[in-house]
Amino acid sequence: MKAFLIDLDGVLYVDKTPIEGAKETVAMLEEKGYRYRFVSNTTSKCRNTLAKFLGDMGFEIPEDHIFTPAIAAAERIRSEKDNKCFLLTRPDVRRDFEEAGVPLAEEGVDFVVVGDAETDFTFDRLNRAFRLVMDGAEIIALEKDRYWMGSDGLYLSAGPFVYALEYATGTLAEVVGKPSPDFFEMALAELKTPPDETAMIGDDINSDVGGAQNVDMMGILVKTGKYRDDVVEYSNIIPDLILESISELREHL
Repeated sequence: MKAFLIDLDGVLYVDKTPIEGAKETVAMLEEKGYRYRFVSNTTSKCRNTLAKFLGDMGFEIPEDHIFTPAIAAAERIRSEKDNKCFLLTRPDVRRDFEEAGVPLAEEGVDFVVVGDAETDFTFDRLNRAFRLVMDGAEIIALEKDRYWMGSDGLYLSAGPFVYALEYATGTLAEVVGKPSPDFFEMALAELKTPPDETAMIGDDINSDVGGAQNVDMMGILVKTGKYRDDVVEYSNIIPDLILESISELREHL
């Protein structure tokens, strides 16, 4: 492997606590000349906030080394002129769309964008999204993860709410985050390395490992974050490598 795509939450840190050895592993990748980028399905923070959040934990990661579904969605929407979108996300994510020049609106939109809105998943916001889709808007799911790991246990992610909108409207969402092939290819294009020389490191057997293997990358699974033995067993996905944590990667470099 000449390059790595690395998940953030659950791989470098859990909640606000760095995984032991994660900083040293990233430093070793830099020291040995490996190319790397960070690809996250985190959709509650814009890229700028993520970079500052990582910096507060001691990770020196440039903002342009981070790829999120919001960045991909903004590019997708901007590719067609005069598209407007309704955001069912945390307010902080608006920055990525505003900086990309995507018009945001509460009615008459072309796209409803759904991310991890957390406590902003209110009935009123979900029902507005439902009505907009029934009026013809398309659904863009920043991710369809089922859950994520916080400091005190598992939390619902955006996936269950995306499925609810799909069921209610009879409309299938377009997924722009992992495991979307387009999302991985965007990061690979930035790395300038072919898939068969690049590995994805993540804690989600489906979005990270399965998604990477579907585009001919190596999929490395870490047993931190939301990793669960039973989920891996019943996934029918076989990781190329399983590590106790990202710190164990140093033994393979």
